[in-house]
Amino acid sequence: MEIVWVVTDLGRNYRESFGLFDRVGDSKVAYIQIADIMRALGQNPTNKEVAKMLGNPSPDDMTSKRVEFEGFLPMMQTVVNNPNKAVYEDYVEGLRVFDKEGNGTVMGAELRIVLSTLGEKMTEAEIDALMTGQEDENGCVNYEAFVKHIMSV
Repeated sequence: MEIVWVVTDLGRNYRESFGLFDRVGDSKVAYIQIADIMRALGQNPTNKEVAKMLGNPSPDDMTSKRVEFEGFLPMMQTVVNNPNKAVYEDYVEGLRVFDKEGNGTVMGAELRIVLSTLGEKMTEAEIDALMTGQEDENGCVNYEAFVKHIMSV
């Protein structure tokens, strides 16, 4: 009986969150809102993943086409069950953008700004704890070693 309650409760939360994005009142949301809804429900799909699930719609379709909750649910399930979540290479690739010299390092100060302003924002204390021992004498961080470190925490 408890399993049924959890599934029903989860479905209700999904439906309620979905409903919050219904701006028209027709129990549908625009394609462009799908990723935001998933993120509001604790997932972190890329825009590319969402576009692929939607059939790679045009920019116009993203704003004009709408989907019902019953169409959204299988997409959400795909994201929840995605075995490729948060893989090492994705994080390294994301930090490589900040590697201006191409030497495998990023400025520690720049990394601190990213951690405090993008995605799930971290507090200064959380950043200090995570960065302890990661910066070299020049204030640079080897981002591959850093990613290994954060994935082990």
